[in-house]
Order: sequence, then structure tokens, then C-alpha cells
Amino acid sequence: MGKIGFDNEKYLALQSEQIRQRIDMFGGKLYLEFGGKLFDDYHASRVLPGFQPDSKIRMLQTIREDVEIVIAICAGDIEKNKLRGDLGISYDEDVLRLIDIFRNLQLFVGSVVVTQYAGQPAADAFLKRLTALGIKAYRHYPIPGYPTDVARIISEDGFGKNEYIETSHPLVVLTAPGPGSGKMATCLSQLYHDHKRGIHAGYAKYETFPIWNLPLKHPVNLAYEAATADLNDVNMIDPFHLEAYGKTTVNYNRDVEIFPVLRTMFSRIQDSCPYQSPTDMGVNMAGFAIVDDDVCCEASRMEILRRYYSGMVDRVRGLADDTLIYKLESIMQQAATSAEICPAVSAALLRAETSGGPAGALVLPNGTVMTGRTSSLLGASAALLLNALKELAGVDHSVDLISPQVIEPISKLKTESLGHRNPRLHSDEVLIALSISALTNPDAALALAQLNELRGCSAHFSVIISEEDIDLYKRLGIHVTCEPRYELQKLYHK
Repeated sequence: MGKIGFDNEKYLALQSEQIRQRIDMFGGKLYLEFGGKLFDDYHASRVLPGFQPDSKIRMLQTIREDVEIVIAICAGDIEKNKLRGDLGISYDEDVLRLIDIFRNLQLFVGSVVVTQYAGQPAADAFLKRLTALGIKAYRHYPIPGYPTDVARIISEDGFGKNEYIETSHPLVVLTAPGPGSGKMATCLSQLYHDHKRGIHAGYAKYETFPIWNLPLKHPVNLAYEAATADLNDVNMIDPFHLEAYGKTTVNYNRDVEIFPVLRTMFSRIQDSCPYQSPTDMGVNMAGFAIVDDDVCCEASRMEILRRYYSGMVDRVRGLADDTLIYKLESIMQQAATSAEICPAVSAALLRAETSGGPAGALVLPNGTVMTGRTSSLLGASAALLLNALKELAGVDHSVDLISPQVIEPISKLKTESLGHRNPRLHSDEVLIALSISALTNPDAALALAQLNELRGCSAHFSVIISEEDIDLYKRLGIHVTCEPRYELQKLYHK
């Protein structure tokens, strides 16, 4: 296990306590907007070593008796069949996936709200499907002039047209399958309708990054900028907090820009705004759970480097432009980050130069750097994986964990029956072959048992490797980067 810089249990305790205090602050009813991912928050676990990817859910489970979950989805996203990039499923299917996960964790899902509803046929079909599944569903409508025309928004022609979401728990968590789903507008609409009904309720935002009580240019906060570089998010000093309290805190541009409007909305809905700044709105105790700042800084610089390489590869693929790269380069300079902080980069490039073909390198937990190159039977990623497992298992590198007699028929099957041009095995195919060999080969069994030791390791390749290999490395918990070039100079890469 690598160095720990974050106390996850302390974080859970502090966060739960803070949320309970916020509920009490508003008389027992709070709408809590969840920003970012509720599950699998791997960015946070990478930049805050010790942070568990399921921390947010675990925190909610500590107060599950008070929690009700409402999932927001934009009707336009349903109509466009918008997909989650990380999962490859549509937003409406992800809503059903989220409900299943919440229920399995014994968290109560009260309803789904379809926002920006304007009679879209696909949205109607989804609403009908929800009803058939026994899930309460509500419609919220577009409001002309949102969010600046406050007079219209805070009226019967604005929030007043929205269907009121019936809730029964003190803490109503608003989450969504992705950004732009209308979580904040849903919370404010509920405050409007609650106020009309004489119900006193409040609003707060759960956003892990940027961490408000770390410096603006702290590597953890810069890593967040790198992660959202394609969204044009920028960390900044919260001017409202500085003016109100004389204290410097960090927020990001979108919340700072929208705060004057939100403050006016609160004043119209509840006669006064309970917050003096965007920082006040947040419920985030992550900064108080950092126990080793140096470890978090080191991890954050590595994350910034990974984001840079990812952006460079996206530019080659036509998915990003020079503007993104310039921004990432600027963040790298601010964080004093370069490729030199990752030994795998120079090792992969050196092995590629000496072997005359694609190569990769991986840094093991003890600091040893392993390399692998492309051969007639194995791709660089598969060879690197086998070499790393041999090293961890203490198996001599001259030993074949998988017999060539096993690999060759698999290669033949790929080219002669499955239509592949490349006979070399991908990483997942090598692991399947290794698991078969482990039945009769003790060395293979010992090597296979080391897979979990690779979690958290960093790997780098001299060329862009296949999506199959990247996906396999990610599932093993290996942080992988690639040089922004393909092995073959052609237009179509699959």
C-alpha cells in the first residue's frame, strides 16, 4: 500500500456532523445538491491518497434514516440520448442504474424529476417507463430568462409552474447522471414551493473540489482545474467571502458568478439569504482530513501530469484543441510538474528507442521500474503486465509463464477466424491465458496472485495503446498514460 495523506474515517465523521448541523440550521429540512460523482470518485482517491472512492455513499449511509434521494435528469439529454463517457450508457438508463445501487445500499429513492421538460417524446416515454416501474416522477419546465430574470423565476410563471416533489425525509439529496441536469434549479424550486406551504427548508451544496481551505495554487486544487480544463472551470478566491469575513477561501468561477443571482433568489423566496458567500453554501470538510500534505501534493502533481498526457492524446484523436493543451501546460507550470516526476516516462521511451518498437514501463510499489516491449506474440502492454507480475512474484524473467504453444493458437484464432489484423495478444487475453496456465504451472499461479499489488501503480507507453488495454489497466487500478502518437501512421485507428 502506498503512502496515506488523507484520513477517510475522520472525513466521514466530520462531513456527517456538518450535514446534521446544516439540517438543524434550517429547522429540520435540507436540500443538498451533490456535485461530482456519488460513486467511484477515483479523482479524489488519486489526489487524496486514503480517500475511498465510495466515501460519499458511505457518509450517507451513516445517516441513512434521514436521507431521501431525488435524481434529476434533463429532458434534452434524454431526447439526445446523451451518454455517460465513463460507462457508455445513456443518461436515462443510468438513472435506473443509480436507483438500483441506492436501493441495494438501503438508501431511499423518493423520486425522479425530469427537468427542462417541454413535451419531448423521448422524455414522455421515459416518464411512462418510470411510472410502470412504480417510481414517482415529476416534471419541471423551462423558465425563460433563467437564471437572471429573478422576478419571473420567483413567480407562478416560473418555479410556480413546476410540479412539487413530495418528500418525507429531513435530508433530500439531489443527484444526477451528469452535469447540467438541473439539480440546483430543482432545489430552489422546492424551496419556493415549501415556502408557499409554510415549510421552512434550506439549501446547501456538497462539492469536494476545489477545497476551500487550501491555498488557491495548492496542487490538490490545481489538479481539479486540470480535471475540468475542458469545461473552462477556473479556481478563484471567493470575493464575497473575503468581503464578508475578511478571510481568503477558494471556490470556482461558476459558483462565484451565479452567487449574486442565488442570493437574490433566496431573498425573494425566504425574505433573506442565509449565506454571505458561495463558500458558505458548501458542505466540505475534506481539507480538515488531510493528514500528510506532502503526500497529497505529490499525488496531485502526478494527476496533473496524467491529465496533460490525456489531453495530448485527445488532441491527436481530434477530441481536444490547442486551447486545452495550453491550459494544461499552464497548470503544470503552476504546480511545478513535469514528466521527470514519473520514472515510467523516461524508462518507456528508452526501452522503445533501444528495442526499435512500442514499449511501456511501470513503477512497482517498491519503486522498481519494469519495462515491456512489443514482440511477435505480445503487445507492449501485455508484455509489461507479465514482466511486472514476474517481478512481484519473484519469478525469474527467463521463465515463460505462458507457453508459446498456448499463445500461438489464440493468435491464429484472432487473425483467421475473428478478423483481427494484429495477431498479438491484448492484456486481457494474456490474463485469461495466464489464469489457464495457473492450473498446471505454479509460477503462473504465483504471478496471477500478484494482480492486486499493481493497484495504484503508474504506467507509461511510448505510443497510444488500444482501448481494450487501457480499459484493462484501469480495471486493475493502474494509472496509465501514453505518448501522443500512434504506432502506425494511418488515418483510421481501431
